[in-house]
Amino acid sequence: MSYNNWLREHGKKHKKIVEKLLQDALTQEAIIEYFDFDNMKTQEPDFCPLYGEDKKCHDMESLNCYLCSCPNFRFSDDGIKSVEQKTQYSYCNIDSKDGRQGVYGDKIHQDCSRCQVPHTKEYVKKHFDLDWSKIMSPCEIIR
Repeated sequence: MSYNNWLREHGKKHKKIVEKLLQDALTQEAIIEYFDFDNMKTQEPDFCPLYGEDKKCHDMESLNCYLCSCPNFRFSDDGIKSVEQKTQYSYCNIDSKDGRQGVYGDKIHQDCSRCQVPHTKEYVKKHFDLDWSKIMSPCEIIR
């Protein structure tokens, strides 16, 4: 699945959950709390394929899944640039010290697995919007 397709499909799943929570009159704080990993794997098992394995995408005690994906992630399915005869498809816009560029054959992708930046409740509160797609809109580089 391309980055673009994943972003669109995940946005639909996110929106459906948020709309359900709004119908239940949950506050912003309660919505953020709902997206806690331990709650989500029980309440929304189809939101993430890792939930079924009880596995977190980032090794941290309190993982918040509201910003599954990261507003600092940048990508282009067509490629961003050529680096040493390889095509770079993604990077971190803040150059997180915990991220790295992974080389997979002739492709370069951002590996965010050691970064915890967008998965704390504090970060989510700071960047919160009921429309997840709006938060993620800077991610796709359109050429």
